[in-house]
Amino acid sequence: MAEFEKKPLNKVMRGPKRATYDKTKIYEILDSHFLCHVPYNFEGTAIVIPTAYGRKGDVVYIHGSMKNRMMLSLLNQPQVSFTVTHLDGLVLARSVFHHSMNYRSATVFGKPFLVANDADKMEALELIVDNMIPGRWKEAREPNQKELDATLVVGIEITDASAKIRNEGANDELADMDLDVWAGVLEIETNPGKVVKNADAKPELETPESVKGFRFVNHGVQG
Repeated sequence: MAEFEKKPLNKVMRGPKRATYDKTKIYEILDSHFLCHVPYNFEGTAIVIPTAYGRKGDVVYIHGSMKNRMMLSLLNQPQVSFTVTHLDGLVLARSVFHHSMNYRSATVFGKPFLVANDADKMEALELIVDNMIPGRWKEAREPNQKELDATLVVGIEITDASAKIRNEGANDELADMDLDVWAGVLEIETNPGKVVKNADAKPELETPESVKGFRFVNHGVQG
């Protein structure tokens, strides 16, 4: 798969050695997460909102209510952006100055459009749900027409993107190497927690396969 063209908009300025414009790597970051942060402007103030998403090809889908302020604002913009970030570890150096994080972060730019057709909306919602927890869509009731009519779905056609990746240990100054200070990486693992069944759920119902099979993969230190 090709790379995104490096432009002033998506060019990584700080730490360019950690940048990548490779579509495969960027889409891997998107597909291994389900939460993005979307900025928009409201009455002169920049606001950032976290929201779930799903991807198909070069389009990312998000959803909200028909009166959702963020969604309506996005539809009034010729171009929007969002960011997806994985926290893989805390980098603890000998000096406070060189403390850092290991991460995979993608910033995506694209053209927003309204998804109006019912069949397209339903497909987008399925993508979002199954991106959060694979297989869940088929385990639950699909939206009825009233619910579908109350849901606003926005697609973002990806035109530009870049990512930054840090996956190494602490980088200390030579002068600090003899300090009696521990240095290394505290890797972060995101694992499923306790499954809490709804109090009003039928007692005979067992935990569904989508819940039992849920995984969220973080990356360890490379090299």
